[in-house]
Parts: sequence; structure tokens; C-alpha cells
Amino acid sequence: MEKKVSLKDVAKHIGVSAALVSYVMNGKEKEARVGLDMAKKIKAAAAELNYQPNLIAKSLKMGTTRTIGLIVADISNPFFSSIARIVEDEAKKQGYVVIFGSSDENAEKQSDLIDVFSTRLVDAFIIAPAANTAPQIQNLISRAVPVVLIDRFFSWLNVDCVHIDNYNASGKAVERLIRNGRKKIGMLAYDTAQSHMEERKLGYKAALKEGNIRFKKEWLVEASYQHINEEVTEKLQHLLNPLTIDALFFATNSLAVAGLKAINKMGIKVPEQLAVISFDESDAFDFFYSPVTYVSQSLTDIGKEAVKLVLNRLNNKIKKNSSVIVEAKLVVRESCGSR
Repeated sequence: MEKKVSLKDVAKHIGVSAALVSYVMNGKEKEARVGLDMAKKIKAAAAELNYQPNLIAKSLKMGTTRTIGLIVADISNPFFSSIARIVEDEAKKQGYVVIFGSSDENAEKQSDLIDVFSTRLVDAFIIAPAANTAPQIQNLISRAVPVVLIDRFFSWLNVDCVHIDNYNASGKAVERLIRNGRKKIGMLAYDTAQSHMEERKLGYKAALKEGNIRFKKEWLVEASYQHINEEVTEKLQHLLNPLTIDALFFATNSLAVAGLKAINKMGIKVPEQLAVISFDESDAFDFFYSPVTYVSQSLTDIGKEAVKLVLNRLNNKIKKNSSVIVEAKLVVRESCGSR
């Protein structure tokens, strides 16, 4: 294995002290009163010898890596990949690098990612937490590691978070279906007790009650994240074959994509036989014959606010925990039977 070039090697190559080379390579030539010509000579020698700084040693010395760890449920999901890109771009503006990981809604995998990112000495975390991971977040807080939760949160934890008003956003979607004359409205959600999903289910039920529609427990069906395609098909068979509802509200875009495939296979016409609304959008909606109505979250605001909060923590600009609620709106298209 080729020996890594050190500061001492660069110094020896041009006949100066290692300390002088260190000042220049760390951008402190002015403080050390190193002449412009000498600084250029040192940098040229470093490039010639292919010198690469020891970032770990530098981080230990400086007390920061200017790195943020981002953990989401699934980086391949357009919702999370879009947020990740925004977080990356916003962090870069402030001189930070972002490293990513997907928990797949698995508490153990999230814990592993936190451990890996911690060994890489990330300065802070932005996390869309998996279910049953409050102790992991509390551990970070106890260690004084800045952490911001996005999309979901744990109400009993004192931690910064960025999310939408899931309850009201869900309610408005269902209200739209009721205004369009639908009286038997089902919902497909994830089988989880996470805050965002619970609020969406509660908003759905509240909107039915407000519209004088009696909720039937068989209208609300749930599928697991790990077996989404199989369970969505199975659960919708019971709900749609025979057709017992006239509208269906999907709690996430991934559930909507899987659900629309099942609906298409059953030959059910949208919106004539079944009106449809999804929480969050998906590129796949553009390929469905009936443009899908969806709840739109401002991913730009979520990403920007998350980075803003985490940098404020890193720079000790805030002491109290902040809960930022980002606006959501309903994008009305043909699938909800709009009239």
C-alpha cells in the first residue's frame, strides 16, 4: 500500500517547517504572516505530492466536522429524496456536508445508522424517526447532540421538530370528498402508532363526523410498511370487492401508488365509481389516467426549516425547543370527482 503523504513530507520537499505547512494548509497563512509567494509554493508542493489532509485528526482538533447526519424512512421515496436534496443544498450554503441513511421504518436499523454517523463524528442529526425510537432520540439529547425531527415527532420529548398539521390537512382532504357528494369514504393507512399517521386517521374520522357521516371501522384499513404491496392488495380486496365505499383516502403517496395499481387491476373506474385523494404527491400519479388529487406539503420549507433549526442549535442561537409547522394545501384534480 502506498504511504500517505504527510505535512512533514510536504515540508521536507520544499525545506520549510511542518508548522509552516500546517498554517497554510489550514488557511491560517495570514495569521502566521506567511508570505504570498511561500503560501503558493507550499500549496503547489502539496498538490504535486497529492497531499490529503487527515480529516478525522483535524475534526478532533477543531471540535467539528461540519457534517450533518440525515436519517429518513426511505431515501428512494420522492417525498424523502426531495427533502434530502433540499437539506443538502441548504447545508452546503453554510459550509456543511450531509450524509444520508434510510431506516426502512425499522428501529434497529435507525439505531445502527445513529451509531455509524456518530463514529463519523457528525455535528448534528436531522431525523424522520421510525416508530419506537424515542429512547434513541432522548439519548442524543442527553449527549447534547443537536437533533431536529422532521415529518414525525414524539410529543413528550423536548426536541426541535418540523412538520405539518396532519390532523387538519387530512380533514380538509376528506371534507373535499364529502362536498363532492361522497358518503362512504374509506382510508388506507400504515399500521403504526406514529404521530403523523395517528393524526391523519383522527383528522379523517373528525371530518366524517363533521359531515354527519357515521364512521364504520371496516372503512379504515391498514398495511405494514415492510409488506406494503401484498397487504395493500389484500386489504383493498375486502374493501373494494365488492365495492362497499365510494371514495378512498390514502395516508401516504406510497400507499396510493400501491393502491391505484390494485384498483386498476380490479377494473374500478376513478372517479366515476371511486373518488381518490392521496396524502403527498408522486411522479407515478402523472401516469394514472385520472389526475390524482393530493395533499401537498412544502418540502422546501421543511428542508430549509430543519437546516435552520439545526444550525441555530450548533451556533447556540436558541435555548428553547422549537416546533415549526409548515403549511400544507390540497391540490384538486380529477380523481376526487371534483365538480
